[in-house]
Amino acid sequence: MNVAAPLDRAWIAANLPHQGRMSRLDAIVSWDRTTLRARATGHRAPDHPLRRGDELPVACGIEYGAQAAAAHGALLTERPSGRGFLASVRSVEFHVPRLDRVEGELDIEVEELAASDAGVLYRFAVSSAGRALVDGRLTVAFAK
Repeated sequence: MNVAAPLDRAWIAANLPHQGRMSRLDAIVSWDRTTLRARATGHRAPDHPLRRGDELPVACGIEYGAQAAAAHGALLTERPSGRGFLASVRSVEFHVPRLDRVEGELDIEVEELAASDAGVLYRFAVSSAGRALVDGRLTVAFAK
């Protein structure tokens, strides 16, 4: 895994379609051809755009995984993918009821399992301090 050059919020804002408050990643910690690790800290913010009432449901961890997958795709410039969209989420396991009660930062990891001109299948996992929060698989389809 490439750990020499973490990427910051400026890179994320310039390379991902998620903008403003919907841009949830703080940094890309490391990445290589098939994996990416990212960090996020805003899950406890009272103005988080995905909050429902006074809580951030654990299902919102899927969005963190999707944004990490988008970052991975943006780093793989040799892939002629164009714009992608979240087409499917499968085998999701929730290990906590909500994210806003997680004290530490979120660690997001994605691993590419399969890719074609039509899209990419990723495994994703969101954890904090080694504690699993949510994991599963997601498919990003490419718009033609």
